[in-house]
Amino acid sequence: MTRSETVTVRLDPKLRYLAELAALKHRRTLSSFIEWAIEDTLQRVKLREGDGRDGDSGRTVADDAEGLWDVDDAERFARLALRYPELLTHEEQKRWKLIRENGFLWRGRYNSDSEWEWEIKDRSLILNRLREYWDRFCAVARGDAQASVLPTWADKNPTGKKTDDFDDDIPF
Repeated sequence: MTRSETVTVRLDPKLRYLAELAALKHRRTLSSFIEWAIEDTLQRVKLREGDGRDGDSGRTVADDAEGLWDVDDAERFARLALRYPELLTHEEQKRWKLIRENGFLWRGRYNSDSEWEWEIKDRSLILNRLREYWDRFCAVARGDAQASVLPTWADKNPTGKKTDDFDDDIPF
């Protein structure tokens, strides 16, 4: 396994000593032991509590690891925001609000009033567009840029025709 991230942690001297003893017992380095302990703990930290029916005990971080992780920052953020919006930081909540309210990023349709509407769900988000404008959404959420740098969309149907089905592409 390739180590690619370094994390600095402060440990109480007693905790460090005990962790070193545990690492020795496991025949691991302290670093390897801490990594193992975190991986082990991820199997017990619940992201969602289960309802107890049909053996539903909830979802742990380890259960959802593959569904939440992506090497691309924008996609990783979207996966978390769509599944567990309550885990977002304040700045991430601002970014998610900008993304949710931007019709350019979502598949949808024109309603009976010829207004563009979309649903906030996993398959509706157009990831290519989010990736393309990711830095802009981040900058606006941080307050480093004006909302005018964000993409726009035709919020009114230019043809005036009523559409009943959700379209694959957003009209321009």
